[in-house]
Amino acid sequence: MGPPRSKKRKPTFRKLLKTSNVKLENKLKNRHFKQQSSSKKYRKEQKRLRQALKDESLRTPAPLERYKKRAEEEPEEEFEESLPVDMMEENDLEEMRAMGQKASFLTRDISSCEPVHARKRKSGNAVETYEKKPRRMPAEEKKEVIHLLPIKDKTGIIRQTMEKPVVEEAEEEEEEEAELQEEENESGYEAIDMSALDPEEQLQLRRQRLQDRKTRIAGLGSAILSDPTSNIKKLKELRSMLMEADPCVAVTVRKVVMISLMEILKDIVPSYRIRPLTEEEKATKVKKETQQLREFEEGLVSQYKFYLEDLEQTVKDWKQKKKKKSETVSLQAYKGLALVAIRCLCELMVALPHFNFHNNILVMVAPLLNDACPEVSTMCCEHVKKLLKQDKMGHASLGMVKVISGLVKSRNYDVNPEVLKCLLSLRIKEVELKKDTEHVAPKKKFMTYKEKKKNLSRMQRKWKKAEEKLEKELLEAEASESKDKKIKLHTETLNIVFLIYFRILKKAQKSVLLPVVLEGLAKFAHLINLEFFDDLLTVLHNLIESKDLTYRECLHCIQTSFTILSGQGDVLNIDPLKFYTHLYKILLHLHAGATNDDVRIVLHCLESMLAKRRKQVTLQRALAFLKRMSTLSLHVLPNSTVGLLASGRTLMHAFPKCDLLLDNESQGSGVYLPELQEPEFCNPHNTALWELHMLTRHYHPMVRKFATHLVVGAPSEGSRALSSELSRRSAVDLFEEYSPKDMTFNPPVPTSSSKKKEHFDAVDVFLDAQLKRQVDDALADTTASSALDFATHFGNASC
Repeated sequence: MGPPRSKKRKPTFRKLLKTSNVKLENKLKNRHFKQQSSSKKYRKEQKRLRQALKDESLRTPAPLERYKKRAEEEPEEEFEESLPVDMMEENDLEEMRAMGQKASFLTRDISSCEPVHARKRKSGNAVETYEKKPRRMPAEEKKEVIHLLPIKDKTGIIRQTMEKPVVEEAEEEEEEEAELQEEENESGYEAIDMSALDPEEQLQLRRQRLQDRKTRIAGLGSAILSDPTSNIKKLKELRSMLMEADPCVAVTVRKVVMISLMEILKDIVPSYRIRPLTEEEKATKVKKETQQLREFEEGLVSQYKFYLEDLEQTVKDWKQKKKKKSETVSLQAYKGLALVAIRCLCELMVALPHFNFHNNILVMVAPLLNDACPEVSTMCCEHVKKLLKQDKMGHASLGMVKVISGLVKSRNYDVNPEVLKCLLSLRIKEVELKKDTEHVAPKKKFMTYKEKKKNLSRMQRKWKKAEEKLEKELLEAEASESKDKKIKLHTETLNIVFLIYFRILKKAQKSVLLPVVLEGLAKFAHLINLEFFDDLLTVLHNLIESKDLTYRECLHCIQTSFTILSGQGDVLNIDPLKFYTHLYKILLHLHAGATNDDVRIVLHCLESMLAKRRKQVTLQRALAFLKRMSTLSLHVLPNSTVGLLASGRTLMHAFPKCDLLLDNESQGSGVYLPELQEPEFCNPHNTALWELHMLTRHYHPMVRKFATHLVVGAPSEGSRALSSELSRRSAVDLFEEYSPKDMTFNPPVPTSSSKKKEHFDAVDVFLDAQLKRQVDDALADTTASSALDFATHFGNASC
């Protein structure tokens, strides 16, 4: 038998390769650590050297100390100094010269009277002097032991460790900040007494310094925008200029830096949210490009956070009127800095709704919506409306609505109505109205593997697999998942909005927020759950009956109630006759003055009350509303008249028997009572639409066209029919199109030719001459008959 086989196996090539990779990685770590330690030592040495040079430059040379001589020694020293050298013996002179060469003048303590070359004698109190010396224990650095891979050689296994000194991060940050501050002080201007300069010199000096700062800001900004990944550290340098210490240009420089940082961040921020790396991801070895991207993202997030903190602190200082110790910025300049900071916050809120810290910005901006300064509140409200209008997915809208809800509740509903008007800009058109939506439209379900194996053959399973793969790709292309997520976000957002509205209706009915609440309910009423309809209609009716509302608020209540009933409320068996009566009363409150714009709400109400609910409306009610609409069209502006006539056309098509109002010879029982406020009992069938004949001679061409169209019964075909473009447009669209709010006439007035103009000018001159002659004749004749003739002639001439 041979020798026993060794149990130890030779390491495989793969294991050796793995071990070598680990060794190489350890070498790289060691090299990186050495580089860091050496660079840190170099920084410390440079710092000490700068400090020493700075101290030496500031130190003034002190005169040498003069010690008072004792009275006993003075004559001896004078005698020794007065002794001539030639009177000494040669041996003594050589001995003194030798002693002078051996003496160490540089190390001598001049203040001590002890002889320099006295021999050191061993004193018995050596222990006492040792005990008197101060003791300092050598400070040992905290070191962390890193265990490296062991090495195996002929002698055995050699374990390797490396000591890594633990340096606190706070100390490193303090050192870096101190270095930056020193560099800034070195590069800064010398302190100049501004009071010693003339006003012109002060202005010139300020312009020069401001131009230098602007040049530096422009250089840093262009460097960051040219290559953000490599120059992200310059963002910190630019942000440090927010602490400008020169009181001459501090306010202007800080404003310019705030706006510059805002614009730079809007350009370099990526289109995704940056999340912090996990410990496993940090320990994983990645490519150089990936590591560079990670460093860029980490630096960007940290600088963005510090920038937002600076803006928030600026606003807080303005609110608290906190006076700084340095007095670089005066209290009067706080408002200007705060306005710029608020503008930057609002711009970042609108431009970067997807990026980090967006919720923090919302929390900062929300209290400013109700600020006492109108400039601040208006700016914030405009940017919030812009944010809600452009938000498509709903994340930013949900966050903003939550913050506004908390603000309204914390202030006990004592907020500016403009805060709630911002909610009218929400882009919500579809929500989950039922909890059992999945049962109505179930999701696509795929067969499991067991079901396929049990019910399908091998070929069928193969085809089924390909079919399911194709369906999954189609679902991804349609983005159905994102649509469902969007609907859920919109549903949650709208629930919070209705919670705000219902709280105000319940607890603060006499608040200034009630008109905005009613307007919001009128806009989002079609999205309210069915279970709230009955209670909401009761509350709206009680509000109208209380007579505490203005006519505009009553219109919003009516619009809300009929928007509810025209949507999901169709299934409810409710006859809102009281709301018809309220609208019939309110119609005559409108006129061509300030209330002309409220005709838009009336047109919405008429569409939902009469056109959409024509099956629930009686003929008497339709005739009464048609007559009152024609009466109202006489004393409103042309665009409102066009809208009312378009609504009347729709009503005549929905109720064909309304044409009896166009017949003067039709008679019925009773007399028309226009002052009666009940549309069912005012006998509208006994009147006629005589207002249309007056409107056919209106100065506005569109009013004449619609009035002529209605006089003949609003035909759909023939010469008196409207064009397809006009007939398809709604009454609200016509009201908006022909609005004179921009002081323009729509359609434009055609210009006359030059010949016609000359002809009319000649006619005007002739008529003026005739009128003047008749006036002179009338003044000459004082009889009553001549005065009557003058009036007659004047009327004929004017005609």
